[in-house]
Amino acid sequence: MIWRTMAVVAALGMAAPAVAHEFGFAGLMSSSNREDLAPLTLASGKPVAEAPYELKSGTFYRIKIVADGSAELALSGGDFFRAIWINEIVINSIEIRPMGVHSIEFDEAGEIEMTFVAVVPGSFTLSIPGSSGDTQKAVFNIR
Repeated sequence: MIWRTMAVVAALGMAAPAVAHEFGFAGLMSSSNREDLAPLTLASGKPVAEAPYELKSGTFYRIKIVADGSAELALSGGDFFRAIWINEIVINSIEIRPMGVHSIEFDEAGEIEMTFVAVVPGSFTLSIPGSSGDTQKAVFNIR
């Protein structure tokens, strides 16, 4: 596609547009633009995340959310979910491609994997509803 655009630009005698980043055939989701994040943990009395996540807008991320079943727990964060584009959420090998998410709740032990592209810069949190401790949330800083 890029070579066609460049050919048209050259044929019309126009200046070539600047290309900020060549992601390859898969665009934003190419392997050179992917990063795996440390998993989030849902367990009674344990921290959700080890440290804040530093994300780059336009980068494709993969994260696991693991619940140990010690309590019925959820992660809520509408602002975070609106600041990213969710590619898919995988639960027990079932792929879900949602238009929007507000929270994810585990009634028992389990694991999900979520892939997404960070979009909107800012600081966002996913937290356990009803909790107020700093260890009961994950902070995502998107630059």
